Parts: sequence; C-alpha cells; structure tokens
Amino acid sequence: MSQNPNLFLSVGKQIKDEYGRVVGKVASFALTPSGKFDAVFIEQGDGKFLKHSVEHVKVDGADVTLISKIKTQANILCDQIPLIWRKDQALKDLSEKKKISKELYEELHTSFDGLLNQLKGEAQNLIDEIEKEIVRCAEEIRELNYALVHLEIEHEIGKMDNKSYEAAFALIQENLKKVNLEKSDLELTKNKLSNIVLGETPKTPEQQKVKEETPKEFTSTSATPELPEPPVVVYVKEIGKAGI
Repeated sequence: MSQNPNLFLSVGKQIKDEYGRVVGKVASFALTPSGKFDAVFIEQGDGKFLKHSVEHVKVDGADVTLISKIKTQANILCDQIPLIWRKDQALKDLSEKKKISKELYEELHTSFDGLLNQLKGEAQNLIDEIEKEIVRCAEEIRELNYALVHLEIEHEIGKMDNKSYEAAFALIQENLKKVNLEKSDLELTKNKLSNIVLGETPKTPEQQKVKEETPKEFTSTSATPELPEPPVVVYVKEIGKAGI
C-alpha cells in the first residue's frame, strides 16, 4: 500500500476483510527505522492480536480493509511466471538470431528455467492452500443452510417470535452471501493459478490471431467437461413469512 503519513489516524477503527466481515480494530502500526510503515497490529474480538504486513491493508478514508494474503500472493505469481517465460522466449529468439553466444544462452536459460520451476512450485503450494480454503467455505455454507432450516422449523412451530426470527434470518442470509462470495473468489484465483502451473503460457499476437480466425467447426470438443458442483441452497424470501 502507499505510505500515508496520517495512517495512525485509522487506529481504533474497525478493519474488515474484502467480503465485509469485521476482523477487529486497528491497534497500532510498526515502522521501520527509516519511518516507513511496515506492519499493522489488529485487535480481534476475543482480545488477541494479529500482525499483518501493511501490503495487505487498504485504507480508503474511514474504511480500513484487510486484503487476502492468498490473493496477494496469487497476483504476484500470475505476474511473475508469464514474465519469466517471456524473457526466456526472448532469450531463445536472440540465440536463434545469433545475437548471443550459445554458452551465454545456456547459462541464462538455465537460470530462467530454474526460477520458473521455483515459481511454479510456489504456485502449486498456494493452489493446495486455496483448495483447503474452498473446502472450509463449502462446509461453512452447509452449516449456515442447516442453521437456516432449523430457524424456519422453530419459527414454524411457534417457538420463536417474528422479531427474533427476522433478525436471525437476516444475519444468516448476510453471512451466506459473504461466504459464497469468498468461495467464488477463491475458485477464480485457483483456476487462474492452475492454468499457469499447467503450462498455459501467454500467446503471441500472431498465435492469438490464428486462434481467433480458426473456424468453430474445427475446434476440438473431445475433452470431457467437468461436472458442475451440487447446487447450494440459499434461502431468499420475504422477511416475516414462515415456511421452508
């Protein structure tokens, strides 16, 4: 994030994640000896403290947002891997045009190839981490839907008054919205990283033009499409009316 000399003005303010969930309050900041903001200390609701790099914090007026570490790391890898690949391809072109010696090409190519494999390894580790987070979100969605069903049952048999029911219904619906948004976001990030790890390298303008001009009837359709995930039940109804 950009260095802001008034960043301490956000101390005591609520900090939320990208999906609107309250993470805690900004307690303080850590600065480097040169005076640059280095980290933010966050007090959670249970009184425990978290420390995050300021790179993961976005301050927009009175709003303070904690950016996902996974998305930050994924964006960096999605920029770095294609860049190193393009540099290696440019190096190969220079070698073929006899603009650099074979020895120099081999040395630099080995360096680029080693870095590329290292970055792809980091990307695969991040994909594994993302998959765990997607499973967590799916389980949370499942539990919230169960909570909603039980809420409906208790209201239907008259064990809960309308005011309490409406408040609880709105709370569960809001949380379902946030966790569904997070799950979709994680799936998009995973797909983006997976394409890079699997070797879908950036296409040159000439390759892209050939692809666009290829008639649809000659496009391969032999790949078996993935089956969609089972639908997630999200109750949307007019507040105040009972029934599942």
